[in-house]
Amino acid sequence: MYKELLGYKIFSDNKEELLKAIENKKRVNIISGNPEVLYNGIKNEFLKNSFTKEDALIIPDGVGTLLAAKINGIDITEKIAGIEVMNMLLEEARDKNLKVFLLGAKEDTLIKCEEKIKENYDGINIVGSNNGFFDLDNCDDLIEKINESKADILFVAMGAPRQEVFIEKYKDKLCCKIFMGVGGSFDVFAGNVNRAPQFMINIGMEWLYRVAKEPWRIKRLGSIPKFLVLSIKERGKR
Repeated sequence: MYKELLGYKIFSDNKEELLKAIENKKRVNIISGNPEVLYNGIKNEFLKNSFTKEDALIIPDGVGTLLAAKINGIDITEKIAGIEVMNMLLEEARDKNLKVFLLGAKEDTLIKCEEKIKENYDGINIVGSNNGFFDLDNCDDLIEKINESKADILFVAMGAPRQEVFIEKYKDKLCCKIFMGVGGSFDVFAGNVNRAPQFMINIGMEWLYRVAKEPWRIKRLGSIPKFLVLSIKERGKR
């Protein structure tokens, strides 16, 4: 169910088994393991410690992660995108009456995101929300707000590494069972950004579509070759 890559335990099974793995953990921090996020962890001890804790569950999000696994002879069943897991959890939340809190993005995006989720998942219980513009070192009021909501699931959409830092820094002070950094997913729900066409997702080219639509993402691609170089070096040690 998990395969080791560059010091990380990467979930290697299918989406159905992923849901079971989430349910089997008392508390879980779901990490979208794309090359940028994993490389951040390699270069940042605070994040590496977070990503290797017992409550961490790293999903293979991104063709770069699958390529790194292949380089090292590691079999991963499928790429699992963060937004797909978010959709799965929203469905679970609706069906099991779990409480959801949305944290991140700009206020107008957050409002539209919440409206769309309620439209797509009729009856879902979104118990609170807060935009992503706040001081990470001054979160007492926000922590109180989340805890008062009694949320079971916290989705954090503030981009890497800010969202991962927030979760690790404050998760032990929060009531939630499931934590997940979801990057730009609120923008997708709000309709600000579209996911790539299915055929591009199927062939692992969603990243190219996103760069074409949001050219500022180009600067974030630099971590991919660095991550792959480390993967090649890792293979030499095996």
